Amino acid sequence: MYKVILALCFVGAALAAPQYGHHEEEHYVDYYAPPHYKFDYSVHDPHTHDVKKQEETREGDVVKGYYSLYEPDGTERIVHYTADKHNGFNAVVERKGHAVHPQHYGHSSEAYYGHGHSGGASSSSGYHHY
Repeated sequence: MYKVILALCFVGAALAAPQYGHHEEEHYVDYYAPPHYKFDYSVHDPHTHDVKKQEETREGDVVKGYYSLYEPDGTERIVHYTADKHNGFNAVVERKGHAVHPQHYGHSSEAYYGHGHSGGASSSSGYHHY
């Protein structure tokens, strides 16, 4: 019985040993593959009024995309862009809407900097006329 167990151990060890005379077929792996991707995202936050979106695709060395956002003055900026190694980065910027600038009452620059109609400088402004 011991001879059978010992023989099985030798057979198992022989099968587990590396086979130097046998070569597996080598598998070629291409480590350089042209990059390809596509993504998009958008934000619409009513609390902060942050509204924007972007889409972009890349096929090899060519990137195409656009993004849009709302400026603080109420206009929308839309940018379409492309980039490649021959033409570089190119963008076309478009604005939609009319800019709106709110009026601020009660805070004039004359009162802030102490240059009122009194003819003299305010002592709190830090400016002195000699």
